[in-house]
Amino acid sequence: MDKIYIKGLEVFANHGVFKEEKNLGQKFVIDVELELDLSDAGRYDELKKTIHYGLLSEAIIEEFTKQSYDLLEKATYELCKFVLINYDVVSVKITVRKPWAPIKRNFDYVAVEMEKRWHKVFLAVGSNVGDKEKNIRNAIEILDKNEEVKIKKVSTLIETDPVGYLDQDKFLNGAIEIETIFSPKELMSELLRIEKELKRKRIIKDGPRTIDLDILLYDNLINDDEFVTLPHPRMEERTFVMEPLNEIAPNAIHPILNKRISMIYKEL
Repeated sequence: MDKIYIKGLEVFANHGVFKEEKNLGQKFVIDVELELDLSDAGRYDELKKTIHYGLLSEAIIEEFTKQSYDLLEKATYELCKFVLINYDVVSVKITVRKPWAPIKRNFDYVAVEMEKRWHKVFLAVGSNVGDKEKNIRNAIEILDKNEEVKIKKVSTLIETDPVGYLDQDKFLNGAIEIETIFSPKELMSELLRIEKELKRKRIIKDGPRTIDLDILLYDNLINDDEFVTLPHPRMEERTFVMEPLNEIAPNAIHPILNKRISMIYKEL
């Protein structure tokens, strides 16, 4: 992937824990590394095919100085998020140096470096309490309002029988493709927050619920974290998961089985 660099951009801002830092301000030095496709810019020599780094520099300065933060980490994170949301880039790496940090020793600078990117994620969504379709649409609408999430595709909703606990109404199930800046843990926390907002109650295991949101695939990531296991365990065994997922992502690959979703669904 191609890259654009901005190195040593000097900015005067008021970030810092101490009162003097907020009141007096100080110099910060910012390095920016953008990952994006520059093929068309190189081929056609047109400015509109790339990012105008002069305008980007001014936008970064405006964003960095519009609010005061205690931590350099927070200021750097917000800057990464700003670039990802407002510019057509795959990833951004930003280093913010603080050469006048309040340290009573000789040093060159203190710095924080963060790299953030858009991740492709597939979610499962289901409901079997109340107005099921409305519950699912509400969950998608809440997700879509989050600037750190982009809704890319939504499958048809299908009616399915319950699994596990059988004494309950049928489900509506679907799949969603999103792009997100969130890490897996951050995304799972956001999904749990949405479930709580939509009044999900966890009383019976596999029991009735107004809304159920699960992460199926997150890029090609494999992990065994108890909070969010990836890919979702046993997804390949569940028709109510694989049918809507196959509709929107037949060519996606299960990173453990090393098979396309279309093949898994056909075998299922």
